[in-house]
Amino acid sequence: MKTNILVVALLTWITAVVLEPASAQNVSQTVGEAGQVDWSSQVIRSTGIGAPNPAMPITAQRSGAIEAAKRIALRNLLETVQGMSLTSEVTVRNAMIENDVINTRVNGIVRGFTIVDTKYMSTGDVEVTVEVPVTGALLDALLPQMVVPTPVGPSTPQAAVQTQQPTGVFTGLIVDARGMSVRPAMAPKILDQSGSELYGSRNVDRDWAVKIGMVGYDKDVTRAKANDRVTNNPLVLKAEKASGANKADVVLTNESATQLRDAAANQSFLNQCKVMFIVD
Repeated sequence: MKTNILVVALLTWITAVVLEPASAQNVSQTVGEAGQVDWSSQVIRSTGIGAPNPAMPITAQRSGAIEAAKRIALRNLLETVQGMSLTSEVTVRNAMIENDVINTRVNGIVRGFTIVDTKYMSTGDVEVTVEVPVTGALLDALLPQMVVPTPVGPSTPQAAVQTQQPTGVFTGLIVDARGMSVRPAMAPKILDQSGSELYGSRNVDRDWAVKIGMVGYDKDVTRAKANDRVTNNPLVLKAEKASGANKADVVLTNESATQLRDAAANQSFLNQCKVMFIVD
């Protein structure tokens, strides 16, 4: 009896942990009623369901249902994109309202969605899932057009004496922000306790930001260390708190801020957006 219980418990653990789908480990955010942002994979998805029109010929009803599903999926996808946080203070919807060029570009990009799944229901309804990447054209449309890299700079000699300095060549930065209700955004910042910007769109190479995004997101530090974005020797720092109306920015203690400044003074990992946030 005890053996059977142990076997059942082991199989349950294997199913829940070892065989857990990768999507369950990703940092995902539901936006609106039928949209989701997978921040780990950096894609935005939405679904739409279309019903066949009984007034149409039988042979045309399925294609009509597909087109209806695509229109609804597009509407939901645009709603999802607009609801995303661009920064800790601004949503994509805000940016589109304030700038007609951004509005036109984002609408065009979203209309170029990719269909990733189509399901045919026994009722004749069709469910279509579509997606667009967070990176690439969408980020290019939303990030500031002129970004001049600003080195974080070394700490002062006095500050350097007050804290143990990091050594070696760092290949990236991981900020552990678990337990602080940090919400993902397209262009978050890292701040020190005085509110000075340690990392943000002002001190990155824009081409890198558009290509891979400002920040990668994960739920696990160990897994993040193996991520190609920051491997193989990332600097790991603990955040003090979240900041901003959208709670997308993270604040470091003065000691951690000094560590980051010193580590980034003569290295390029911040400039190349090799940054990850660990969130709940």
